[in-house]
Order: sequence, then structure tokens, then C-alpha cells
Amino acid sequence: MVVAITGASGAIYGIRLLERLREVHVETHLILSRWAKVTIEQETGYAASRVKRLADVNYSEGEQAAAISSGSYLTLGMVIAPCSTKTLAAIATGFAHNLICRAADVSLKERRRLVLVVREAPLSTIHLRNMVTVSELGATVFPPSPSFYDRPKGIDELVEYTVIRILDQFGINLQLDRRWEGIASSRTIAAEGEDDE
Repeated sequence: MVVAITGASGAIYGIRLLERLREVHVETHLILSRWAKVTIEQETGYAASRVKRLADVNYSEGEQAAAISSGSYLTLGMVIAPCSTKTLAAIATGFAHNLICRAADVSLKERRRLVLVVREAPLSTIHLRNMVTVSELGATVFPPSPSFYDRPKGIDELVEYTVIRILDQFGINLQLDRRWEGIASSRTIAAEGEDDE
């Protein structure tokens, strides 16, 4: 699987994704943008060199001749976590100016899974239009929206939930402590509601 980390806030999503993929023995090809290295060191306890060691293969964003820049190189697909809105815009317009955008372009043209963990708020109309465009082209726009029904105890659990849901997109189903199973019984709730009236 191709994993890219851009300079958007939320580098921990890409890092935890690499850790989980290593645990399940999925070969990873990592691209770190220049600004991702800065964000990693600003936001996490990791050095960029340590993050690189989590991947099987590493590329710089300028390596346009890398194996993953060709559709003939087979992959499961690609995740960009986090995905900056600049990268989103480049993918939406086919502007493959670096290896991250070229690898994403390859995923789209080869009809492989492409998951964009877009980190931005609030979203402008431009961002929303770009999201619609990539969605229409076959990508999955996956903002890191935390769940609260499982009562997370901290940031690590929020990140873990998002990463496992991203892996679900590729058919890599890891165990969550709690997946949503619905409310115990709609009949029970209906009956309780009758008592309240």
C-alpha cells in the first residue's frame, strides 16, 4: 500500500496507519512531503527518520521515476493521511507535480482505492468542490471524524478509531474495542417512551 503524509495537521494519523499496516504485514511505500517532516516533529514525539523506518520503502516527493509512479506497479491503493487541501486541489485537477500527486493520479486512473484523509476546517466552497471532484473520480474523502459512542479516553483512542476505519476501506478489518452495534433494543426504547408520555 502507498502511504503519503503531507504537511497538514494530523501527522499522527499517517504514523499510526504505518504502525498498524506493519502489524498485519502489509508492505508499505511511504512518501513524506517536505512539510510533513516539519509537522511530524512539531506535533508528535517522532522524528521523521523514525517514521521512515516504519515503511518498507521510502521515497522523496521529488522522485517522479519511482516504481509507484507507474500503473504497471501493482498496489492495493493509496492513503494520504493527512491530506492537505493543497494536495487535494492538485489531485482534483490532475496536477501531478510531485510523487504524492502522481501516485494518487495512478490510483485514480487504474481504478485502485484512493483514500484522502482531508484535514481542514472550516471548509471553503473550493475545498468542497474539490472533494466532490475527487469523489466523482473514484476517491474516498475520509475526514478524520472521531466517534464518541465508545467514550474514548484520549487522543490515542480517537486516532486508533479513525485508522481502523481507514483500513476498513481496503478490506483490512482489525478489531475495534467497540464497533457501533446499534441501541440495545428499539422495542425497549419505544416501551420506555410510552411510559414517559
